Amino acid sequence: MGTQFFLRIGRSIQTLISFVRTLHSMLFISLSVTCMLFSTASHAESNTISNVAGDEIIIFSDDSFKPAMRDLGSKPETSKDLQSPKTSRGGRLADSFEINIKDNKTSPSADANTATLDQSTPQHDDLWQRIKNGYAMPDSTSALTTKHEEWYSSRPDYVQRMVERSQRYLFHIVEEVERRGMPTEIALLPMIESAYNPKAYSKSSASGIWQFIPSTGKHFGLKQNWWVDNRRNITMATDAALTYLQKLHAMFGAWDLALAAYNAGEGTVGRAIERNRKLGLPTDYESLNLSDETKNYVPKLQAVKNLMTDPSNYGLKIPTIANTPYFAKVSAPARIDTHLVAKLAEINHEEFLALNPSYDRPLINSDRENLELLLPIMAAQTFRTNLANYEKPLVNWQTYQAKRGESMDKIANKFGMNLAQLRDVNDLSAQAKMKKSTTILVPKADGNDDAPLAVIEEPEVEKEAAPQKQTITHKVKKGEVMQSIAKYYGVSVKQILAANALRNGKLKTGQVLSIDVSSTKDTVGAKKSASKSKPPVEKKQTYIVKRGDTLHSIADKFDVAVADLKRWNKKSSSHITPGAKLIIQ
Repeated sequence: MGTQFFLRIGRSIQTLISFVRTLHSMLFISLSVTCMLFSTASHAESNTISNVAGDEIIIFSDDSFKPAMRDLGSKPETSKDLQSPKTSRGGRLADSFEINIKDNKTSPSADANTATLDQSTPQHDDLWQRIKNGYAMPDSTSALTTKHEEWYSSRPDYVQRMVERSQRYLFHIVEEVERRGMPTEIALLPMIESAYNPKAYSKSSASGIWQFIPSTGKHFGLKQNWWVDNRRNITMATDAALTYLQKLHAMFGAWDLALAAYNAGEGTVGRAIERNRKLGLPTDYESLNLSDETKNYVPKLQAVKNLMTDPSNYGLKIPTIANTPYFAKVSAPARIDTHLVAKLAEINHEEFLALNPSYDRPLINSDRENLELLLPIMAAQTFRTNLANYEKPLVNWQTYQAKRGESMDKIANKFGMNLAQLRDVNDLSAQAKMKKSTTILVPKADGNDDAPLAVIEEPEVEKEAAPQKQTITHKVKKGEVMQSIAKYYGVSVKQILAANALRNGKLKTGQVLSIDVSSTKDTVGAKKSASKSKPPVEKKQTYIVKRGDTLHSIADKFDVAVADLKRWNKKSSSHITPGAKLIIQ
């Protein structure tokens, strides 16, 4: 009896010890899990990435940017590291920089798609390498590719300007292309569409880096009015272009056909395919009967791809582009001066316009409650802080009802403007005669920020009898330039380009141009003798700076170097003002 009693006591003690050990293990696991959760929560509060300049910054949940210790052995994780099925190389890194001014929240919040650090991989990957890694389109075998390779490689200054412009937008476009699972060659498409110039405007009225014509832009929701042209909006137009290209790819089943349809229209490509099908001919891109421009479209993209992949093979040097976001999205008041935005962000006005080229006026007058602007990464927080502390009026422009017969000079003097600026701000031609009740935009005189702005209609002009058109031919002489020929015949360079289906103003000696001239009674005499005389060869010309112009955009327009523009005009800085005159040689 006693022995059994002690055996029971022993078993009870062993059971108690086992229970205590189990409890200890559970407590240890619980504490470990708690620590892990705490660590995870702590990391969710902030993450570290590298900015465009190569300096690391920490993005906290309150949107504040704070300096971080440099770690040359780290870089943002790619989406492959994050194992997110909806992202690809680079993940959604750019989204980490979306800042909402009003509600003081980041968008999106820290989650599985937010970039983190991978200490085992090198920092500052070149964006070009990321693009190369995502190539997925078959190489074009067209012999036309060589022609375009030679064209680009013989113009290293042009290529350099194109690449310099692209660095503002390329990271965002690559992010969006990869997010949709598209070939990264698509990110190079704006190089052949617009040379990455957001102000590019074609003879068919196409605009922006993706060159949307008005009707297609409206179809994809890109608003176009007196105040704004969202075909030039970087993020909106990119979204629309990629959506359109995906639609075309689904329609035709091949990227080269999709690109051809992007250039010529799906109807044109569809009819060309149907013609070949009925004739029993192949229906691939290179077998279709398309216009010369569309036949050259894919080979031109292939040429750009080849140059960017192996620039040294063509005697070119392509600068590296950091694989990090260039701009941040910020919310701003619906009505605010563009110069004030730049001032609050502590950037120059040219940089603001380069990132927000959709705004045609010095005043943003949006009907959207939450206006979204793009600013350089490090300027976003500066803008937010300065805007919160800014107590002066946000608007320094007002609408004015011009009276019939009122002198434009008089209006300009009344509001302290020069005539060129008044015309440029309101898109008025030199011949415009304002009718009564025509509304124009002028600087504010009273500083009242509460007065509503009128809805501005396009200024009306008094019409004259429609001039008759006649076409003459002109044979290019040695030393002649497009601008001097246009000036001599009283037409614009754009008109000559359109009449001759030319994409640029480059001329060759002996080239024959067709020129449509007006034969109204005040010009017909000069035009009759035009073909018998020789236009003067201009060595210099004067260009009047328009609103939104930069030295880079003017240099692109005349295909000259910025350094030469500065030298010809004895300028030490890049600052220019509307109405100023520049000498172009």
